[in-house]
Amino acid sequence: MSSNDPSRLDAVARRNRRVAAICAGAFVLMVGAAFAAVPAYRAFCQLTGFDGTVSRADAAPTQVLDKTLLIHFDTNVRGDLPWEFKAEQTSQTVRIGETGAAFFKVTNTSDRPITGRAVYNVVPEQAGPYFRKLECFCFSDQTIQPGQTVEFPMIYFVDPEYAQDFETRGKGEITLSYTYFPSAKSNETARLEQSAPPSALGGNARAGL
Repeated sequence: MSSNDPSRLDAVARRNRRVAAICAGAFVLMVGAAFAAVPAYRAFCQLTGFDGTVSRADAAPTQVLDKTLLIHFDTNVRGDLPWEFKAEQTSQTVRIGETGAAFFKVTNTSDRPITGRAVYNVVPEQAGPYFRKLECFCFSDQTIQPGQTVEFPMIYFVDPEYAQDFETRGKGEITLSYTYFPSAKSNETARLEQSAPPSALGGNARAGL
């Protein structure tokens, strides 16, 4: 049979289309699975301290060591979020196991309420399981009114086991980094406000009543 036989060429074309469809379907499933895994991955990181992610603690340790650490604070805002975000202190020196308190200020420079969420991690990554937070604005969404400035506390400690781990015991500095993003809640609220008719927003809104 000739390689140019029409029936043979048609069969090859059908097979190629079938392979392409299977590959496209597999790609879509892989992308969907990746997005679905993001919340689970974030929860895993916060529970274990994996990938430099700081974990939440219910109580401070009872042991405080004589060894000190220099904690640096880094603040960032995603480009499309009209907030100013800064730490009131660039660094602190704390003893391992000691409870420390840092303060941060956020200003909404826009003319509308905006809800944001702070994500965080530490460097070196190996410090993630030992840098623990008792209280933090990053545990939940934060809504800030137009022009409002809010001060947030963050209560933390470095677990004494930090001094025993061969990957961290020689490291005398930790950098805690925050980045604020617009939250899904904020985006949904803005979408509803833009799509709602004026009457739905209140008849006296224009008069400022």
